[in-house]
Amino acid sequence: MSPIEMSRVEISPVRVAERSRWNELWSAYQRFYGVELSAQVTDSTWQRMQDGRLHGLGARDPAGRLIGIVHYLYHEDTWSMSRACYLQDLYVDETVRGSGCGRKLIEAVNAAALAAGANSPYWLTHESNNVARRLYERVARNHGFIQYTYGV
Repeated sequence: MSPIEMSRVEISPVRVAERSRWNELWSAYQRFYGVELSAQVTDSTWQRMQDGRLHGLGARDPAGRLIGIVHYLYHEDTWSMSRACYLQDLYVDETVRGSGCGRKLIEAVNAAALAAGANSPYWLTHESNNVARRLYERVARNHGFIQYTYGV
């Protein structure tokens, strides 16, 4: 997709009618990270987006096809009076990576967070995710934190 076409990409909430395509992108995201979530987890994620407990935005090409997704949520923050915005999942179809779609999704989450009175979004990525990290280094600041998970 050319930069001109990318300027015509629409970002808005994922639509109920896009469940099948969302599933494809969600599954590709899982494969990228080498995980396979159960159908129950996938269904729960979808339902929580529909209930508004999680938020999901989609990027659509000029033909209206879903080409990228992002999930985010708000939570209380001990370092601020405002809620925190956690950008949990970001995935762009590999055929349009590097076109600016990921940036547009991040910018849309940031705009939603600001409109909600929350802090700017933060997120994690794997250290080996070099393609995404090139984008993240341009649009965000790495504060140097290392994530740990209790147990295995």
